[in-house]
Amino acid sequence: MLATRTTTSVIKKQGNQMQELTRQEELQSIYWDMYKDAYGIRPRGIDTSGWDEADFSQAFEALHHVIIVNTSQRRADEETAAYKFEERVKSLMEIGAKDRAMALRWIHEAEDSNGDDEYLCYLIGLPYHYFAVDKAAV
Repeated sequence: MLATRTTTSVIKKQGNQMQELTRQEELQSIYWDMYKDAYGIRPRGIDTSGWDEADFSQAFEALHHVIIVNTSQRRADEETAAYKFEERVKSLMEIGAKDRAMALRWIHEAEDSNGDDEYLCYLIGLPYHYFAVDKAAV
């Protein structure tokens, strides 16, 4: 089975008391999390109450495949975005930005990101913390 928890027991909080999850609840929780990882949203309208471990195992395999494909695509998209961003910085420096910091300020202004590096990453498809790594290298 792909999805397993490393802890010996899974605990849920109910009111002021902590209770151990049943195996069914644990599998539902894993499914819920994997579905979110695969599709970016929580599952709706999927009744897993009648599923057995084989059903969950099959669903985990399918979700695992979707996660792998999506992760691969996201990384490729981020790599392309990083290349385009660096070309944009070079272009701005060629036409008048005195340094990288000025080029970055111009890009922030053009993208209307108010100087927020993480928001800029979101807007242009860069990996999050792209600029934090860049600042550490400087």
